[in-house]
Formats: sequence, C-alpha cells, structure tokens
Amino acid sequence: MTTIAARSANAAAEAAAQDAAREEIAERSAGRKDPSKTPKPGKDGWHRFTVDVWITNFNKIEFGIYKRSRNRAKSRQFTADMDIFAEVIENGERTGLIGYREDLWKQKSGMDKRLVFKLFNETVNWRATMDLMVGRSLQSTIGARGLPVTSFSINTDDDNFLIYLERSANKWPFMPENFSFFLMNDNQPEFYRLRRDLIDLGGDYTLYDQNGNVVGTLDGKVFSLGGKWYGKVKQGHADKRLMTVMKLFTGMMIFNADSRRHMKALYRDVRRGKIKPKIERQEADLYMNPRRTR
Repeated sequence: MTTIAARSANAAAEAAAQDAAREEIAERSAGRKDPSKTPKPGKDGWHRFTVDVWITNFNKIEFGIYKRSRNRAKSRQFTADMDIFAEVIENGERTGLIGYREDLWKQKSGMDKRLVFKLFNETVNWRATMDLMVGRSLQSTIGARGLPVTSFSINTDDDNFLIYLERSANKWPFMPENFSFFLMNDNQPEFYRLRRDLIDLGGDYTLYDQNGNVVGTLDGKVFSLGGKWYGKVKQGHADKRLMTVMKLFTGMMIFNADSRRHMKALYRDVRRGKIKPKIERQEADLYMNPRRTR
C-alpha cells in the first residue's frame, strides 16, 4: 500500500508540474499580470491587505499526501517541511499564502535553528523568501551587549537587490521597538521604519518613510484566535517590494518574541563557551562576495 501511495503521489506531483508550466505559459501569452504585482488602491488612495493566521494545519492548501506532493512539484521552494500558516487577502480575494520551514525552527537548536518564511501566490507559486540571518543577528546582539537584535534578508522574485530588515538596538526598556529597511529605486535608496505603537493591543505598527511621514500601518485584531492583521500602505509607496516586506513582516510577528529569546540564548551560550559559532551553508551563501573568483 505504501508503494502504491508513493507512486500515486509522484504521479500527482508530475501532473502538478505540467499544470504549473501550462499556467505560466498561458499567463505570459495572455499578458496577464500577477495581482501581487499590481495592488489596487482604495478610493482614499491606500492599498489594503489582510493577513489571517490559521490556528491549525488542517487546511485545504496542505492537507493530504497528494496535495503536499503537488505543492512541492509546483514550486521547488515548497519544501517537505513547509507549513502554510497564513493567507493574504486583497480586494476580497486570496492573493497570497505565508509558510515557514517548521523543522528548521522546531527541530533544530543553537546556530542551526533558523526562521525561514516564504510567500506564495494563491496557486502556491513562490514569490519571496525571508530568512533570519543568525550570524548577522548574533553579531548585532553582541554589539548591543545582549539586547537581542534580529536581522532578516528578503529575496523577492524579480528584484536585483536583497532587502535587509533589522530590529533596532536603540531600544529602552518598555519602549516600542523599531525595525528598518530600505529599497533601491533607480540606484537610489529609500529608507523606511516600522515602529510598534506605544498603545499596542494586538501587535500594531506604523510605517514611516525617510522624512518621518506616516505611509502605512499594521492593525492587529485583539480577539482573533490565530492572529489577524489589517495592513494599509499609502499610494506612491505601495510597490510590489514594499507590500511583500509588509506581508512577510506581519507573518513574522507571531514568531517575534521567540526569535528574540533565541538570539538572547545564543548570545549567552557563545559568551559562556557552551556552543561554538557556525554558519549554516545556505545562510553562508548569502554572505558570499559576489566578486569572488569562481
């Protein structure tokens, strides 16, 4: 029975790969655009989205051996340990899915324990990846003398630049945390800051541009079971990359406290000599010199 099930799963995976290829060709020939690339603003000039976190894994995206095999075939980024835990809603329709590498986070320890988030579109095709950079985070935490600093790299599907999102080490006790990042536009950087609201009930953040203007918000719903955030970004700033950062950041928030505790524990263990620092290969690739001899 196991062999039959495996063969059936493989057949389903091959069928999914063919379906995905046909869909991609059809989209290109028809000139259709991915809705995630062209968010529609409301009448008030704000682009809105909702990230709804599920409380169980029993959802139609993942459930069943055949479904997971088809998902892996449709996108090599959908790994065997991928756990889809949230959906993105825009203009009343699902436009995205957020998942994370569950085994990397729950089964590993020390420097091998990492957070890797991935954004897929509604048909489970990859759109972006957000990695917790353990080495960079530990470096910044050591520099901040133990205050946990988390650094993330974000790789979108059609941008020439990685985006780096980092928690600020300039943090007073009981005061709101800040995250910052920048986008490259025509070789010019545009800087942004995400600040947690002082009066914060459900995980609320405000997005500021480099001139200190409010250009976006994340409003967490207090009485949701898994977690629910309503986001909006002002027209003129809501290009695909910034919207991707906002969506992945929202998905990261349910892991925010745990990731800080992880970096705090790593800092203590390294100082005490309990663990020897090492960088996992996939993360090490992100630090490689692009001008190195190959």
